[in-house]
Amino acid sequence: MGNVNLGVLLGLFLLLQCRVVVRGEECRLIGKFDIHGFVESENHELIIGGMFPFHFRTILTNESSWEEPKSPKCEGFNFRSLRWARAMMHAINEINNRTDILPDITLGYQIFDTCFTISKAVEGTLTYLTGQNETMPNFRCSAGAPLAAVIGAGGSALSIATARILGLYYFPQVGYFSSCSVLSDKFQFPSFLRTIPSDAYQSKAMAQLVIYFGWTWVGTIAADDDYGKYGIKLFKEEVEKVGICISFSETLPRIYNKEAIEKIVEAVRISTANVIVVFSTDIDLSDLMEAMANTNITGKTWIASEAWITSALIAKPSFFNFLGGTIGFGVRKAQIPNLEKFLYDVHPENSEDDLLYEFWENAFNCTYHADRKALYTDRVNDTIERAKHISERPCLGNEKLRDINNTYTDVSELRITYSVYKAVYTIAHALHDLNTCVNGAGPFPSGTCAYILDFEPWQLMYYLRHAEFKTFAGESMKFDESGDVDAYYDILNWQMHSNGTVSFVNIGKYTATASGFDMKISNSSIFWNTDNSLSPHSVCSESCLPGTRKGIRQGEPVCCFDCIPCAEGEITNGTDERECVACLSDYWSNAPRNACVLKEVEFLAYEEALGITLIALSVFGACIVIAITVVYVLYRKTALVQANDRELSFLIQFSLIITLLTSVLFVGKPEAWSCMARQTTLALGFSLCLSCILGKTIVLMLSARAAKSKVPGKGGPLFRPLYQKLVALIGLTIEVSVVTAYLILFPPWVYKNMESQNVKIILECNEGSIEFLCSMFGFDVFLAILSFITAFIARKIPDNFNEAKFITFGMLVFFIVWISFVPAYLSTRGKFKVAVEIFAILASSFGLLGCIFVPKCYIILLKPERNTEEIVGGRAATNDKSAPPTSASMTSEINNTTISTVVLDD
Repeated sequence: MGNVNLGVLLGLFLLLQCRVVVRGEECRLIGKFDIHGFVESENHELIIGGMFPFHFRTILTNESSWEEPKSPKCEGFNFRSLRWARAMMHAINEINNRTDILPDITLGYQIFDTCFTISKAVEGTLTYLTGQNETMPNFRCSAGAPLAAVIGAGGSALSIATARILGLYYFPQVGYFSSCSVLSDKFQFPSFLRTIPSDAYQSKAMAQLVIYFGWTWVGTIAADDDYGKYGIKLFKEEVEKVGICISFSETLPRIYNKEAIEKIVEAVRISTANVIVVFSTDIDLSDLMEAMANTNITGKTWIASEAWITSALIAKPSFFNFLGGTIGFGVRKAQIPNLEKFLYDVHPENSEDDLLYEFWENAFNCTYHADRKALYTDRVNDTIERAKHISERPCLGNEKLRDINNTYTDVSELRITYSVYKAVYTIAHALHDLNTCVNGAGPFPSGTCAYILDFEPWQLMYYLRHAEFKTFAGESMKFDESGDVDAYYDILNWQMHSNGTVSFVNIGKYTATASGFDMKISNSSIFWNTDNSLSPHSVCSESCLPGTRKGIRQGEPVCCFDCIPCAEGEITNGTDERECVACLSDYWSNAPRNACVLKEVEFLAYEEALGITLIALSVFGACIVIAITVVYVLYRKTALVQANDRELSFLIQFSLIITLLTSVLFVGKPEAWSCMARQTTLALGFSLCLSCILGKTIVLMLSARAAKSKVPGKGGPLFRPLYQKLVALIGLTIEVSVVTAYLILFPPWVYKNMESQNVKIILECNEGSIEFLCSMFGFDVFLAILSFITAFIARKIPDNFNEAKFITFGMLVFFIVWISFVPAYLSTRGKFKVAVEIFAILASSFGLLGCIFVPKCYIILLKPERNTEEIVGGRAATNDKSAPPTSASMTSEINNTTISTVVLDD
């Protein structure tokens, strides 16, 4: 037993030695903070902390590096934040007076000023953790009521800094104004929750607003903090998905910088974007708007984030000429019961809070006398900026808040104020759930519960994460896995009120959850700050109309492009098409290049003037041939008709009718039957004609040789009329064989020629086999050459009527026509190609008709006295000068003897 006591004493001695060492060598005061705010902690079981930016900025008080560092001073009083803090006090007072929430527990508060700077927010955080206004991390030395949770710290950058510290201890923090999306990361910020929607929703809402109005060219301005940077980053990601481009992207300086502000103003001025998205707090944005007020930049539509859409610091009547029509997203608002009365129920002389003296001086532009302001003179006596703005008029103390128009007393747009109110009630409901826990059914190991007056921060965090209640306004409050609430935004539009103030008109709403969103806008309620009072037009390049495509400009955003007309045969039928679409083979683009239309089908139609003319000529020629045939029939017994085989003459006339009427087959829309008939019929017609002519010219040639012979009747072999007909039959048979093989093996077909012209389909006949076609007409050429040679030999027979000479002229005409036809045919396209061939057919047919039959008809009809056997045979002389001056050798079918016996001169 003695040994045990000795051991205990030894242990206590060593412990004391250790404590002495720690106190003497390790523990020392690192620094002391200069923190101000509102404190109500006595006679309360639990304390709720709050951090609000009562000032806009800090000023450094350290003039040299060898002086002891001092905590920065604050300047620029923020009436709006004081209203937020008073809303927190009002909510705590309500809860303390309620019997359904924490009936046996009263709440106090400890509210600090963050001065809208990270350093001051961190000072407040360390003060909460240590329980002292001194820097002693990892120790809590306060003997007062325990701190349950912290509300704040205002802006996202401030909350991120404080949440990193509080998260180390899993200390509950509920944000009311920190919407930055990065705070949803529970790995970095495990103990942070918020009653304001995440900017992940707001950024998407802004993107949907831009998409809704069809703006594709926007500028962006962001605060130089996590709130601005993450908000704009998410916005850009959303709009770039649908092809919207950013004209410029500027960042607001955290500390006033004239050059940086002027750079942003110039970017706004020169940009062609008429829509500017701003993600910033009102404090960070105020310097830029002051600079914008000194310019004449108007006609821009500003898209505001929730941090400044209802801020009186920005929504000034003096800014309305360039900010009028601003559209933004405001968080849910509500009229908090009895808050207005609570706001008016404040006076610095009834409180020990030095901030109220400063508030009173700024609100009424007066100065409290020395003994009244002694409480806070040491904090502000070096503030030069304050001396510029506070009048030397003394504060009498009987000033009334209802006599001034102040942001503090403005309860028309309680949005962030309502968010503060909800944050207090969220903590209260979590504490109430913790207090009403029943042992054995608790959420902690073995069903245990936490004790309301002695709980760990992580235990309260459990109840905060699972807190669920309805506010007085009927809003359901609960947190998702990221500590966020569902998004609800009022879409607000800045309009000028009749009393000269800026009003925030609700033009729609935006709601969103993890599963989707819904946006409704009343377009008719919107005021646009444009010349025509219509929705602004904000594009880098005008939309490309149908018939054009986008041409990307090198080095510029995709929203900046040139509209390039589609090429022929290609179209676009929508706006802003990137590529033109080629029409199908039977179609072609119309003049505007916005639709494909059927190509014009070209062929030599019957209705055309050219087609009618050619048909008329062919019919006219056929009628002439028929007329000549009639003459021949009527005068079939005369010597001139009977001369040189009358039947062959009739066959020639028949073949000429065929060739002339074949022209009709070439006119009209090509069909399968007409393609097969036209060339073959023409070849057969010419073959019959030329074979008959050859039969005639062979007789004439033999007669010429007989005329040259010295012995009568011995000039050459006798060529009977039957032989003449056999020549014609052989020639026709050969041609029929070639034509038959052609039609069986390689028949022609209808061909749509799309290569010659893009805008037209030339409907023509594909001849099938060029070899067979050349064979058909080659044989006709062969017959023509033989006929020409034999006629040429017999051209000088010295008789009264020399038929060989006229046949020679006819064959010359035939050759000239078809030799001229070849280059003309090859150099033309479409219906004119067909017309050239018809001209050649008609010309050659009329040539043969005119040279062979017209002279005979002339004698038959006009000189009948010369149509006798004696004169035709050359046995009687004639003095008729109108008759042909030469004679021809002919064979009479009657006596089968050679008529001419005149010897031709060499």
